[in-house]
Amino acid sequence: MKKVVVLTGAGISAESGINTFRGSDGLWEGHDIMEVASPVGWKNDPALVLDFYNKRRSQLLTVQPNLAHRSLVSLEKTHEVIIITQNVDDLHERAGSSTVVHLHGELLKVRSQLDENLVLDWRTDLTIGDFCEHNSQLRPHIVWFGEEVPMLEHAIQITEQADILMIIGTSMQVYPAASLLQFAPQNTPIYFIDPNPAISAKENLTILAEKATVGVPEVVQELTEAVI
Repeated sequence: MKKVVVLTGAGISAESGINTFRGSDGLWEGHDIMEVASPVGWKNDPALVLDFYNKRRSQLLTVQPNLAHRSLVSLEKTHEVIIITQNVDDLHERAGSSTVVHLHGELLKVRSQLDENLVLDWRTDLTIGDFCEHNSQLRPHIVWFGEEVPMLEHAIQITEQADILMIIGTSMQVYPAASLLQFAPQNTPIYFIDPNPAISAKENLTILAEKATVGVPEVVQELTEAVI
C-alpha cells in the first residue's frame, strides 16, 4: 500500500460547524490571542483561559465529522493513511481514522502542570482546583503560542516517508506546521485542497480550490480508482 500523509487545518472542521473563535480583527472571543493561548496568559488569568477552552470543548461535543473526514477513512481501504492535524478537535478519530497525530494538542484532554506526560481524557468543564494525582493544577492539553511543538519531529519523520501528500483546509503559512511541506520526498504528488489556496501550482502539485467536503472526496476517488 502507498502511504498517504494528510495535513489538515481549520478548514476541514469549519464545515462541521466548529467555531474557529478567530475574528477578522485577530481576536478570539473578544480576547487577544496572548490572553487565552499563551503561558503568559495562563499565568496572568488562568480562570479566563479555562473559560475560553471550556466553551470550545462544549461546542465540540455538539458537532459531528463531515464528508471530508469520512472520505479520508474510506481511503484506508486502498492506502495507508496517516493524518497530521493542526486541529485540536477529535473529528478525525470520531469519523474512524486509524492514525491521527495532533500537532497542537487535543481539546478533550488535559494535563498536569507538574508533569506534561500526565495526560487525562476530559469532556466536562475544567476549573481552578482540578488537580492531578500530584496535587498540581490541570491545564488544557494544548500547545500555546511560545511553547514547543512536541509532536513536530514525529510529524517530520512521517512526512519524509510520504508517497502522496494531501493538504486540506490550511494555508500552510503558519510555522512550524508550514515547514512540513519541505520534508516531503522530492516529486511527491501533492494535492492542495482549500477554497483560497495560498500556494502556487507546480509540476507535482494539484490545487483544488474547493471546500474540504467537495475536494477531498474527489481526490479520494481518484486515488482509489488508480489502485483498482
